[in-house]
Amino acid sequence: MRSSDFYDLVSGRRRGVGATALRGLLAVAEGPYRVGVWWRNRRYDTTPTLVQRVEVPVVSVGNVTLGGSGKTPMVKWVARRLRAEGVRVALVSRGYGSNDGGPNDEALELEQSLPDVPHVQDPDRVAAARIAIDELAAQTIVMDDGFQHRRLARDLDIVLLDATEPFGYGRVFPRGVLREPVKSLRRADVVCLTRSDLVTDSQREAVRLRVAALAPGALWCESVTRPTRLVGVAESATDDSLEAPVETLRGARVAAFCGIGNPAAFRATLLALGAEVVAFVEFADHHAYIRPDVERIEREATAAAADLVVCTHKDLVKVGVATLGALPLWAVAIDAVVTHGGEELASRLAAVAAAAPSDADEDEDEENSNDPTETPSS
Repeated sequence: MRSSDFYDLVSGRRRGVGATALRGLLAVAEGPYRVGVWWRNRRYDTTPTLVQRVEVPVVSVGNVTLGGSGKTPMVKWVARRLRAEGVRVALVSRGYGSNDGGPNDEALELEQSLPDVPHVQDPDRVAAARIAIDELAAQTIVMDDGFQHRRLARDLDIVLLDATEPFGYGRVFPRGVLREPVKSLRRADVVCLTRSDLVTDSQREAVRLRVAALAPGALWCESVTRPTRLVGVAESATDDSLEAPVETLRGARVAAFCGIGNPAAFRATLLALGAEVVAFVEFADHHAYIRPDVERIEREATAAAADLVVCTHKDLVKVGVATLGALPLWAVAIDAVVTHGGEELASRLAAVAAAAPSDADEDEDEENSNDPTETPSS
């Protein structure tokens, strides 16, 4: 089932006897999932020793729903702010959707966007953090998609809510798209409403008020994602990069494809940029492209008489070609802009950076570990 079909079903937009019956079955399956989530969270709430702290500060960026909530642009925003404070930053993530142990699509995108920030992928985020500290000399860790990974202690917990459906249709997976009940927001230090420009002022305020009731101590932020440029694959090794302005899409006949959690948001972005979307091919989130997929996109683009083909940045790094048939292939590069609460969030990140161990501290620790006069404690 495509992501859009699943969202249509659980949201109630898909009507009919069959859809109603299927929602009933999903509601039955929701119960065991909800119990499992409750039990896991209870264990962490009542057994602090399950949480492991590493030697450097950790910032988590996560969400409470399935699919895309704008995590990758926010991870880039956070990492850049920490780098601006003069500390070495490493990203850690689970690596969902990676093939043969290699980097997944999000890691490849982040590698291009943050060339000075290494990325360690491991389902065991504690192990990944220790690799980042011991082998990459990281002074701070940014944990991507970390809200539900409670075993790694964090110094700042940032939770994102997608403004277009912030509370997962009010139901936990598989009946809705919540990973855990919304009351879990009480664990958050910061709650940021992403894509906030896609809803009205009154809708934003309604979400803010509900979050204030659920997590009264959390900082409230709002952000938007803005296309900054088009990027492509260089045709020769001598070309460092290939870029074009987003205005290239205005008035163009565009064939688009994506394998992301929220394909509707990508299509809306293209329309907002003035593109005429004449074909749209949707794949599952983290889709691994094979030759028949590329041939299908080429056929649909040609049949629609498209001027060019466009995808997301994380799809481009997997397809890895400059053209599809005779048509150029571009990806829309997206960056986050914090429109409300940005100064306070930057201040909290500065405090995290200030708590990071300095190079002098690390040198002193190394000297002490090599001091033959030191005796091990019993």
